Amino acid sequence: MPSEQHTLRYRQFLAPRYWLTWIFLGWMRLAAILPYPWQINIGKYFGRIGFHVAQKTRHTVTKNIETCFPELSEIEKHHLLKKHFEAVGAAFSEMGLGWFSSTNRLLKLVKVEGLEHVEHAQKKGKGIIILAAHFTTLETSTSVLGEHFPGMKSIYRPQPNAMINALIYRGRRRQVEEQIPSDNIRAMVRTLRNNGSVCYLADLANKGSNSELIPFFGEPAITTTTVSKLAKITGATVLTYFFRRLPGKKGYVANIGSPLDDFPTDDAVADTSLLVKCLEDYIRLAPEQYMWTYRRFKGRPDSYPDIYRPEL
Repeated sequence: MPSEQHTLRYRQFLAPRYWLTWIFLGWMRLAAILPYPWQINIGKYFGRIGFHVAQKTRHTVTKNIETCFPELSEIEKHHLLKKHFEAVGAAFSEMGLGWFSSTNRLLKLVKVEGLEHVEHAQKKGKGIIILAAHFTTLETSTSVLGEHFPGMKSIYRPQPNAMINALIYRGRRRQVEEQIPSDNIRAMVRTLRNNGSVCYLADLANKGSNSELIPFFGEPAITTTTVSKLAKITGATVLTYFFRRLPGKKGYVANIGSPLDDFPTDDAVADTSLLVKCLEDYIRLAPEQYMWTYRRFKGRPDSYPDIYRPEL
């Protein structure tokens, strides 16, 4: 069930600490009515500004790129860094598109591949785990999920900014029946056993008994093993759902992957490593669109270096 902060009205957020968020909301409202190419191009322009002013974030992105793509030349890494900031800028426009545009408009922009896998999984009657990830297009991708997975529920983690938290909840509830806290395993199991669908982000870095150090682009990262365990307990089908922006005016493509062979096994770490490999393969199709601002290698044991430590 939604927490109290999700039901607060906007007048509750008039304190100065929320003023920047109000500006952000105003831009999203405007972006939702602009022509699609304008949305993306204006967003990319703001992203280019962010590249120059957001030094802390640029440091995080740089370290992630250096760690995950050591084979790239310095020029190629710098190019990917700049393209990523453009993608992040576009994401702020896409939040408006996903949260405030009509569903019909969204569906015209999205080409969906792999719907036959959804139909087959639904016939099994044991629920579907939709495996997504932190791409810059996340809010657009979740805004059309409910059209293909009726009654879908999604996993969420509260945000530090209460107004952003309320906006995310409000934006996603158009297509999502319920948003389940990431630590509420019982609610996930109950949904799947009722032949429902649960959208789970594959790259959550939660610490605890359901997490292991698993290589991500060859570098150990704390990764949740919950998907494997949920599939084992419930018999649910796991379908990858990866989403990327296409060049120019082409919109988006949503790729629903086929069920993995012999999944799950008795080895949650091996299962999760396989899911991470699927994610890596998709990231390589458009690496600038993965959310490299996310500190993917945080929280590791002290025996591992802190790759995000500021350089002296």
